[in-house]
Amino acid sequence: MPDWRLRTSRVLRVLDAFVVVWAVAGAYVIRFGVEPSFEITHDSPNYVWLSIAIVVAWWLMLGAWNSRHSRILGAGQDEYKRVAAASLWLFGLIAIFSYVFRIETARGYVGVALPVGLCGLLLGRWLYRQHLSVDRQHGASMSRLLLLGGPSAVAHLAASLRHAKHAGYLPVAAYMPGTSGSPEIEKDSGLRVLGHEADTKSILIAIEECGADAVAVSAGVQLHPQTIRQLGWELASRNIGLIMAPALTDIAGPRIHTQQVSGLPLIHVTTPTLEGGQRVAKRLFDVVVSGLLIVLTLPLMAVLSLFVKIDSRGPVLFRQERVGIEGATFDMLKFRSMVVDAEARRAELEQRNEGNGLLFKIKDDPRITRIGGVLRRYSLDELPQLFNVLTGSMSLVGPRPPLRREVDAYEQDVRRRLLVKPGLTGLWQVSGRSNLSWEDSVRLDLYYVENWSLAGDLVIMLRTARAVFGKSGAY
Repeated sequence: MPDWRLRTSRVLRVLDAFVVVWAVAGAYVIRFGVEPSFEITHDSPNYVWLSIAIVVAWWLMLGAWNSRHSRILGAGQDEYKRVAAASLWLFGLIAIFSYVFRIETARGYVGVALPVGLCGLLLGRWLYRQHLSVDRQHGASMSRLLLLGGPSAVAHLAASLRHAKHAGYLPVAAYMPGTSGSPEIEKDSGLRVLGHEADTKSILIAIEECGADAVAVSAGVQLHPQTIRQLGWELASRNIGLIMAPALTDIAGPRIHTQQVSGLPLIHVTTPTLEGGQRVAKRLFDVVVSGLLIVLTLPLMAVLSLFVKIDSRGPVLFRQERVGIEGATFDMLKFRSMVVDAEARRAELEQRNEGNGLLFKIKDDPRITRIGGVLRRYSLDELPQLFNVLTGSMSLVGPRPPLRREVDAYEQDVRRRLLVKPGLTGLWQVSGRSNLSWEDSVRLDLYYVENWSLAGDLVIMLRTARAVFGKSGAY
């Protein structure tokens, strides 16, 4: 096992122990005071011994749920889900045990220990994830991968893994069984090609040569199923990971379901839908949250309106026609951040366009007013769009609302962005905003359309605050 995995496992054990002891001890002090009592009565448990038991059981449950496994650290939500599941299961079992044996457990004690401990564990994991991400950006704390497959599949997998360094996978070499005449260096990925023979022994030699601690089998691999099976046995005996990378792109986990049929793991990909109950839930969420935000930000919007009016002549609000769900148009509201003749002056600035694809953007746009620069830097100019959300023409989360001229130039695949309402924020907002290429903007919007979920919307909204205050790509 690589040293970074052992080190990470040890750090998480210590971190979990510290948080659990802190939460349980804090709950005891809050509920019973600082003087420990070892007296045991018939009607209630001794809370000193109960606290010790909970600390040990909680720490063991986190290990039993594999929440410290290196495979889930650094990327995705699985790590957080396992921490939460282990904690909730433990306290659920305590509740059942107390009910069955009629033991009066202090609700205030449990009511403090569980939420404080769970929040502490999640925060600790998040902080360590930031540390791990920094390490991985510098090439440390990563699993070395040998990629097996056809040339195009290997190149695509290598590019995807390099783009997501925080996931902790470092492609070090390629192996292309069944191909012939391939160069020693794969031209698209830049990886060394260590062989072409379709047998287990040759692949194992390649693994030793490149020092890989995991093997990723991608699409297009020309290996017999029995060979892959034997390879899996050999890798397991050497404590080397085996990863299957099917040719599925931009598909979220909830849409993927595995079914065993005669020993074959069949992967089912469900069709994305936003109908019925899901559509009602999303609309209800938009109405409630946008209504609350309007009430909370009305004083701020009043002050900003005054600043916009004082700063330059013209209306406070800027109205612009945008294209919404299924091609329907609506007037999107924003605080005016440019001079009133901004659209008329666009032609003279076309040669300075720094936007991606169909978008027109200039970092130091001379049409932006003094207050407009501040509004754009912190996305305050978009606050009036809360009224668009409340009236139903927009959603809190969704693809970027496009202009009519952009939609007219869309390719057929890009038109899938119009299957859902445009959003006040979205994956484009939390992934770089104006710094994104046109291809990346489209990919993120289509990913959202294909994989929408209410939980995903909540995550995007939480990430939006960090993106706004980070100011990256805001111009």
